[in-house]
Amino acid sequence: MAWIHLLIAAVFEVVFALATNATEGFTRLGPSLLTAAAAAGGIFFLSLALKTLDVGVGYTVWTGIGSVGTVVLGAVIFGEQITPWKALAFVLIIGGVLGLKLSDRLSPAA
Repeated sequence: MAWIHLLIAAVFEVVFALATNATEGFTRLGPSLLTAAAAAGGIFFLSLALKTLDVGVGYTVWTGIGSVGTVVLGAVIFGEQITPWKALAFVLIIGGVLGLKLSDRLSPAA
């Protein structure tokens, strides 16, 4: 269940980042409220995931998925460019996230 909570937290993280871009310096009420709600939701679900996951793994996966999701949706929504170097970075981030998830399963119990 911790990994599901972590995925939900990552979705909130993406919404948080995209909504922050739309706040125009927190001068627009709707996006500002969405930003605050998404931040709270992300932290709440991250805290649930961290009940059983190591903080290093949970936080890194949360920010990794949030980063990749934000860049991809930033390209779709805001027309931001995805260069070959960004694509390579995505592959590395996703590889790291998968490695952390696998390490959680492969590590002997402490």
